[in-house]
Amino acid sequence: MKILLAAAEATPFIKTGGLGDVIGALPKALNQQEDVEIRVILPYYKKVAKKFSQHLSDVFWTFIQVGWRKQYVGIKQMVLDGVTFYFVDNADYFGSRDDVYGYADDGERFAYFQLAILEVMERLEFVPDILHANDYHTALLPFLIKEKYHWRQSFSAIKTVLTIHNIEFQGQYDKGLLPDLFGMGTERYEDGTVRMAGCFNWLKTGILYADQVTTVSPTYAREIQTPAFGKGLDGILRMLSSKLSGLINGIDTTLYDPMTDAHLVAPFNAADLTGKAVNKASLQKRVGLPVDADIPLIGIVSRLTYQKGFDLVIDEMENLLQKDIQIVLLGTGDPKFESDFVQFSQLHPEKIAVNITFNLELAQMIYAGSDLFLMPSAFEPCGLSQMMSMRYGTLPVVHETGGLKDTVLPYNQFDGSGTGFSFANFSGYQLVQTLFYALDIYDNQPNIWRDLQKQAMTTDFSWDIASLNYLTLYQKLLA
Repeated sequence: MKILLAAAEATPFIKTGGLGDVIGALPKALNQQEDVEIRVILPYYKKVAKKFSQHLSDVFWTFIQVGWRKQYVGIKQMVLDGVTFYFVDNADYFGSRDDVYGYADDGERFAYFQLAILEVMERLEFVPDILHANDYHTALLPFLIKEKYHWRQSFSAIKTVLTIHNIEFQGQYDKGLLPDLFGMGTERYEDGTVRMAGCFNWLKTGILYADQVTTVSPTYAREIQTPAFGKGLDGILRMLSSKLSGLINGIDTTLYDPMTDAHLVAPFNAADLTGKAVNKASLQKRVGLPVDADIPLIGIVSRLTYQKGFDLVIDEMENLLQKDIQIVLLGTGDPKFESDFVQFSQLHPEKIAVNITFNLELAQMIYAGSDLFLMPSAFEPCGLSQMMSMRYGTLPVVHETGGLKDTVLPYNQFDGSGTGFSFANFSGYQLVQTLFYALDIYDNQPNIWRDLQKQAMTTDFSWDIASLNYLTLYQKLLA
């Protein structure tokens, strides 16, 4: 089985969010399966060139048509963990840009990228059985195969999968892009197939044309079929629900391992949590909080946005700080949230440490050294931080939505099961009550707390397990 994963980002090359984590880890796991040959194709960004150019080899170069434009395509290659990664090189579109997204010509950039993928597959001698697109940046691949390249015999057997990592970002452009960039007519726009709200909607198009559509958790797959979460696409997703499924993401358990994590000052595992206390003390000292093993330390590593539920946290902060707790925050985002958190840290420096930046070492220290991990997202397609925190015995407090609901088992006082704490109604009151309940367990029932930590740490969130769901999906498509 030949699989080609197409995406805008992948770790360790470049990452802005969960998409990068998935595309970095999924192919490595699938590559361990028998009779699977998987490759990945990505844009060759400026930051990729800076970090990895010496490890890449040139495969070939050519020119393709992007509408009336004749554009250069260079193909570079690197093998990492047994997986072949291809990079599409074009200085104007990718090589001269500091960021991955956010440019006025993103439509043209990712139109070029998708056309380049389809134009070079034969020359790479890798026409896949499964072409797996991810988010709107590559969502037109199924459409292009069936509408623009339907005449190409070598493409006729390709099955396509589209994964929606976040339905908020849909790729909404003017219909003129069809002739101007893709060299196609506007018939599918005029008949409404690719049109939505007066725009050429790339994600809608991909959903309609892909053979299978997945998203990154079973609960999110159900949620996006409702008006509250579907961002206008819920009706289409309900209509096509038979080809929609939710496959929970995994994490790289070799990277997130408290026994081997080089960012920690002491190793530990589920059988011996002694090292966790050492990491807590080190974290408290690092961020300027009083070093006290008995005070519960609440960690936050996140983008500071409304999606992540930080309006609830800010609204309830004074209430939370009445408790004998400490909070350590790492992240950037909405300037209002950044300012509010900084102000709280200035008023309560002995209780809250705020770091408005991103630092991988500090992030790992927070996962390992905290007692609780706060993640009250309004919606969360999958989420990885809650799985990472559990891997380090840091119990998450989450809103029951999307992948948070699917991965965090709330503590059950009757049978002792659980890997964290959760609340169903998205409100500040429910957040506070759930957090206070967790703090009560921490303060007064240490044996139960240790049991929950061990249950969280031994839950298998590895891609070795998660990738099997993708493999089963691919096999069914080809059956």
